[in-house]
Amino acid sequence: VQLQASGGGLVQAGGSLRLSCAASVPTFSRYDVGWFRQAPGKQREFVAVVSWSGGSTYYADSVKGRFTISRDNAKTTVYLQMNALKPEDAAVYYCAAGWTLSTLSRGYDYWGQGTQVTVSS
Repeated sequence: VQLQASGGGLVQAGGSLRLSCAASVPTFSRYDVGWFRQAPGKQREFVAVVSWSGGSTYYADSVKGRFTISRDNAKTTVYLQMNALKPEDAAVYYCAAGWTLSTLSRGYDYWGQGTQVTVSS
């Protein structure tokens, strides 16, 4: 499964961005999909995950209430709507597909290439 993350960019604090994670195969709909992020000098951290059906979602406390993860299996795409962005949200964001609703990187088998999010204060 090849994943393509896109939608990153430069936004002012308080602004919004929507990231997309597009998959190359229809079987993508069988996978749980997570978003992670990594800022310079920091470890990769969990952001959000959505179950294969879209029926279950989990968020890191740091983004709860501001970010929304969703998916459109017909389009083999998962989205991360990010609102009320803060400078500390700046990072490279990665999407990943796996078989468990994991908050850990090792719970995922396939990774996208990452998309840069920059938030100016």
